[in-house]
Amino acid sequence: MKITSKTFGKTKDGQEVSIFTLENEKQVSINISNYGALITSIYAPDKTGKIENIVCGFEKLDDYLSEAYLGSYPYFGCLIGRFGNRIANGKYTIDGVQYTGAINNGPNHLHGGLIGFDRKIWSTETFEMEGKVGLKLSYLSPDGEEGYPGNLKVSCTYTLDQDSKLEISYEAETDKTTIVNLTNHSYFNLTGGKENILNHDLELNAKKYTEAVEMIPTGKIVSVENTVFDFTSTKKLGRDIAGLADGYDLNFVLDNDEGRLVYAGCLSEEKSGRQVKVYTTQPGIQLYTGYWIPELTIDGKSKFGSYAGVALETQHYPDSPNHDNFPTTELKPGEKYSESTIYQFGTL
Repeated sequence: MKITSKTFGKTKDGQEVSIFTLENEKQVSINISNYGALITSIYAPDKTGKIENIVCGFEKLDDYLSEAYLGSYPYFGCLIGRFGNRIANGKYTIDGVQYTGAINNGPNHLHGGLIGFDRKIWSTETFEMEGKVGLKLSYLSPDGEEGYPGNLKVSCTYTLDQDSKLEISYEAETDKTTIVNLTNHSYFNLTGGKENILNHDLELNAKKYTEAVEMIPTGKIVSVENTVFDFTSTKKLGRDIAGLADGYDLNFVLDNDEGRLVYAGCLSEEKSGRQVKVYTTQPGIQLYTGYWIPELTIDGKSKFGSYAGVALETQHYPDSPNHDNFPTTELKPGEKYSESTIYQFGTL
């Protein structure tokens, strides 16, 4: 096990950015930047031992800062906050006071606003333990940032162990009641990017989903049975996707309101033999098959495009502050926000 770091580049205003590499003895290595606390790559062996990057990302910071990327921003590998997913019309009420966030996704607020946690420089602390290496990233989100109340002290810890488990642990505290919903927005492609993700197999431990109209929950929680959203038995992502104009982009309910660490699902791909198992303390998981991923030219080569990767974003439900029947996303002074997700890499 080891952890190393090097310079990743500079932001437009001259701030130096680093990249950290977590490696284990099973040839799994994960690159994480303190810009956006983002995962730039995850290298993992296939069934023959061939090692490839299995997430969408770039090798240079400049590509994350480019107008081409940010203009059709898919949030590759980012830590999303202060509130992941959508808030209807950007409006929510806390203790009788209405707050408004930026309208940055149609009529709605998305992924923390115009400049969310995904574009901040985080402070870092590395650590090594028996059988584990890790990186703790910290940030203080000031009261009023992107319209959110309270000074929010937040940290995200990435830990890799010898069983090829990547644990992502989030903690946050506030001095004023606020809302928090943190997630990671990595897009997986277990072919190493050679094919799109429509032949990937997915199982989700979810019998229900939050019904939505134009991406905003109605408040109803409905059964996946006899719908194209049923992944309770493993099936190919492309099997039923033809009837969905923009592919899958939906929050599934994990029946985990108590915050236990539960099995959420498994993504696998037959040719490579690679698989990723997901465990989480969160109550939901957003399946997004990446219809809106842009096609980009990187170093003269065309890359990505629709269905280039699939995101499995563990989270609280979208628009939770506006639905009393959803698990709460409010965080009060004296309380601690604490959530954890594990992605375990292996082969079939």
